[in-house]
Amino acid sequence: MPVLLGFIYALPNIYPPDFAVQISMEEAALRVSDEVLDKATASLEEKGIQFFGATLDDGNALLRFPDDDAQLRGLEIIQRALHNFPKNLPREYVVALNTAPTTPPWLDDLGGKPMKYGLDLRGGVHFLMEVDTQAAIEERVAGLEQALKQMLREREDRIRYSGFSSVAPGVLEISFANAELRDRARSKIEDRYQQFLIESGETDKPFVRLTINQDSVREMEDFAVQQNLQTIRNRVNELGVAEPLVQRLGRNRIVVDLPGVQDTAEAKKILGKIATLEFRMEAEPNASRANVQEHIYEGRDVRISNDIILRGDSVFDAQVGFDPDSSLPQVNIDLDAKGGESMHRATRHDIGRRMAVIFIETKTRDRYEIVDGQETLVSVPYVDKKVISLATVQAALGRKFRITGLAAGEARELALLLRAGALAADMFIVEERTVGASLGQENIDLGAFSVSVGLGLVVLFMLVYYKVFGVAANIALLVNLVLLVAVMSSLSATLTLPGIAGIVLTVGMAVDANVLIFSRIKEELKNKLPPQQAINTGFERALVTILDANLTTLIVAVILYSIGTGPVKGFAVTLSIGILTSMFTAIMGTRAIVNIIYGGRKVSSLAI
Repeated sequence: MPVLLGFIYALPNIYPPDFAVQISMEEAALRVSDEVLDKATASLEEKGIQFFGATLDDGNALLRFPDDDAQLRGLEIIQRALHNFPKNLPREYVVALNTAPTTPPWLDDLGGKPMKYGLDLRGGVHFLMEVDTQAAIEERVAGLEQALKQMLREREDRIRYSGFSSVAPGVLEISFANAELRDRARSKIEDRYQQFLIESGETDKPFVRLTINQDSVREMEDFAVQQNLQTIRNRVNELGVAEPLVQRLGRNRIVVDLPGVQDTAEAKKILGKIATLEFRMEAEPNASRANVQEHIYEGRDVRISNDIILRGDSVFDAQVGFDPDSSLPQVNIDLDAKGGESMHRATRHDIGRRMAVIFIETKTRDRYEIVDGQETLVSVPYVDKKVISLATVQAALGRKFRITGLAAGEARELALLLRAGALAADMFIVEERTVGASLGQENIDLGAFSVSVGLGLVVLFMLVYYKVFGVAANIALLVNLVLLVAVMSSLSATLTLPGIAGIVLTVGMAVDANVLIFSRIKEELKNKLPPQQAINTGFERALVTILDANLTTLIVAVILYSIGTGPVKGFAVTLSIGILTSMFTAIMGTRAIVNIIYGGRKVSSLAI
C-alpha cells in the first residue's frame, strides 16, 4: 500500500507546468475584466507572440506560453499594452511571471502536487529593494523632538523654550529667552541624551544645537534595514513562498529571490505595498489649518489632526473577522503594551469624537522614458495616504479594538500587512528581473544525468556481485527513488541543486543497507546454516548496524537543516527523506522481494 501511494503522489512530477504571465489588480477588491484580457491577447497577437489557454480565474487573468523566451517577451508586451489602460483612466495592474499547473484533475483532487523547484533549477523573480534610511533618520529625529519637549515641560524642573527648528537633516536647534534657561536645558539634555553632539550659541536668541553623532546615525540606519529585512521575511512567509532568499545588500538595500513556481504576482503586490497605519483624531471644528490634514473619506472632505496617537509598529496582531451585527468584514487589532497605553490615554477624554485610521502606502508608478535612445520602463515611488475608517469613539480604547468599513479583500490584505510586521522606513522596488530558466534547465539536465550515471553504476554492481539478491536490491532502490519524490511532493519540499546532490548520495546509501544484509547472509552460509535460516539471520543481525549507521547520518542532516540556510537546507531535506525511505525499502522492501523469490519452498542454495 505505501508503494502504491508513493507511485500515485510521485506521478504529478511527469506533468511539467506551463510558462505563464498573470495579470491581477493592485487593489484587492477589484477584478481583471474581459476587456483587459482581450487587450492583452490582442497585443500578443499583434506582435506575433505564441500563447494559449488565456483564462480568467478568481479575478486574475492567466496566459500560457510555450517556452520561457515567449513568456519574457509576452510580459513586456502586456505591461506596455496595459499601461494607462483604458485611455485617460490609469489603473494599477500587476503583471508578473508565473507558472500554470498541468496536473490532471483526478490527481489534483487526490492532493497530488508536483515537486517545487528552487531558484537555481526553475528560475524565478529577483527583487532589489531600497530602504529610505534618510527618511527613517528624520522620523527618529522628529520623535526625539517630541521627547525633548516633554522633558523640558516636566513639572519638577520646567524649562521654558521659545521654539524648535530643524536646521539640517539630523540637526535640531532649540531657542530660549535668556542664557540662564539655555544653560539649564543644555545640562539636562547632556545628562539624558548621549546620542547628540551639543553646542551652545547666541545669535538673535540663545540656543542649543543638537546634532546626532555618526554612530547613532549608523545605528538608526542598521535598525531600519534590519527591521525591514525581518518584515519582508515575515511577508514572504505569509505568502507561503518556498525556499526564498531574503538578504541585505550593502548599506540600505535588500535582495529578495522567489522561486518561479510561486504566485509571483501576489508576491510583487505584497512586497511592493510598503504600508503602515496611523491613528489620529478628527480635528476640532476651531482647529487652525496649520494643525490639520485634509483627506477625502467616502466622497467628502474630512479634517484630521496632525497629532499621531500611534503608528502601525505598535500593532502586535491583526486578524480578519466579521461584525456579529452586520456580518461585514472587519480587522481585529491587538496592540502591544505601549501602544495600548497610548491609545487609552488619547481616547479616554475624547469619547464622542471620531478617530481616523489612515492607511499609508509607498507605491511605485510606472512610466516610459527614453534612456540612451530606447524606451525604458521606469518605476517612480510615491506615497499614497487614505482614510480607511472614521468611527466615533464609544468608550476609552485599550489594547484590543476593531477596524470596520472594509471590503473582504481589503480586510485580508490589511491584516496580512499588519500581521507581517511594520516597516521602520519606507522602501520601494528599484529593480525587478527574472533569474534565467534556461540556466535552471541546464542544471536540471546535468543533475538528472548525474543521478542516472550513479544509479546505473550501482545497479550494474549489484547485479554482477549479488546476482538474484542484487535484482531484489535494485527493485527496492527504484522504489526508494519513487517514494523519495512522492514524499517531497506531498510535503511541498523544494528541490534545489544541492538537493540533487542529496539524491545522488541517497542512491549510494540506499544499497548500503542491502550490502550489510547480503554480506551477513554470506557469512551465515559459510557457517553452514540452511539457506532459509541464513536469510532470516542475515536480516535480523544486520538490523542494529543499519539503524546505527542511518541514525547518526540522520542526526547530522537534522543539524544541517536547523542551522543551515538556502542550499544547505535543500541538501539536508533530501538527505533526511532519503535516509528514511531507504531504510524502509532496504529492510522491508528487499525482504518482501526475497520472500517472493525464495519464501515458502525448500531451497538448497542461494544465488548471492
